[in-house]
Amino acid sequence: MYHEQEILSLIRARHCQRAFLDKPVSRALLAEILQAAAHAPSSKNTQPWQVSVLLGAKVSAFSEILCAAFDSDFPQKYDYNYTPEPWPEGFLERARACGFGLFALKDIGRKDFDKRRAHNRENFELFGAPAYLIFHLPSGSESGQFLDLGFFMQNIMLALTAYGLGSCPQFSVVGYPDLIRAFLGIKDRLLISGLALGYPDPEALVNTYVPERLACDEFVQWHE
Repeated sequence: MYHEQEILSLIRARHCQRAFLDKPVSRALLAEILQAAAHAPSSKNTQPWQVSVLLGAKVSAFSEILCAAFDSDFPQKYDYNYTPEPWPEGFLERARACGFGLFALKDIGRKDFDKRRAHNRENFELFGAPAYLIFHLPSGSESGQFLDLGFFMQNIMLALTAYGLGSCPQFSVVGYPDLIRAFLGIKDRLLISGLALGYPDPEALVNTYVPERLACDEFVQWHE
């Protein structure tokens, strides 16, 4: 018997966490969550996803190579385009509102270029997460496999929330795909997303930030 309101509350409770406690995440717990998340739907049960799990010192080593690339202004080149150009109507406005809201919370002004760079660097510091997941797909994957991976990732994020953990999916990190493939020792894989995860720091103001969601009637068309 499922408690419907509890499930809806869990879905609403998930939002990006960008500060974590220095507390390790159990490998056994992550394995249990990943196994359950694999019940995500995929076309003809193809299950195209693969995930590399970094724990402990491996997270620190991974962050070090990313920060070195960022600090040296090493050019980012993603394996795929996240959004079309130009952006569809409304996308840019919502993205700006999200960014400006986060900057306001962190007291980062429009011309605070040093603070803005430090803010961007936090992505490659992985927000101090004690565990990190990197999601990848076979080379040549099409949009359908991306959809399947999205189902899988959402299952993981909801399960983490249920266990009192937090997470933040990161497209920015996979802007260094060749460095990541070399670090992981993998070839012929599309780097799709990273996921910082851990126990959220309850004292961190940044973890209180939840961007506004559209009202149902703004994205739903009813046909009766």
